[in-house]
Amino acid sequence: MPWPLFLTVAAGGAAGALARHYLSAWVMSQSGGLFPLGTMLVNVLGCLLIGLLWPLGDRLVPELKVLLTSGFLGAFTTFSTFSLETWSLLAGREFVTGLGYLGASLVLGILGVVAGIKFGTLLLPH
Repeated sequence: MPWPLFLTVAAGGAAGALARHYLSAWVMSQSGGLFPLGTMLVNVLGCLLIGLLWPLGDRLVPELKVLLTSGFLGAFTTFSTFSLETWSLLAGREFVTGLGYLGASLVLGILGVVAGIKFGTLLLPH
């Protein structure tokens, strides 16, 4: 990987990881922390944003596209934390909450992508 591309992805990743950490921590502090709402919010927001970028992708400078998608959104969203939180709920016998979190995250994530694509398409000149 060429150094400029490496640094572009790394910069986006650092910003995305910091944004995820602080947004998720703030949401959890406001919601009482009983439900992994912080992770759900960042993942659904990340889905919305990647959907928004999808129709704009060919119009973005390649470096900006990599910075935002592989870098920022790759680090902003977190499948591993989502999986661990789901498992923790299920292992703690919180089956309704765990399965609700699993289902809601998947459905809201897909709806976020679809909404982002539709909104991104509206931004394109016709």
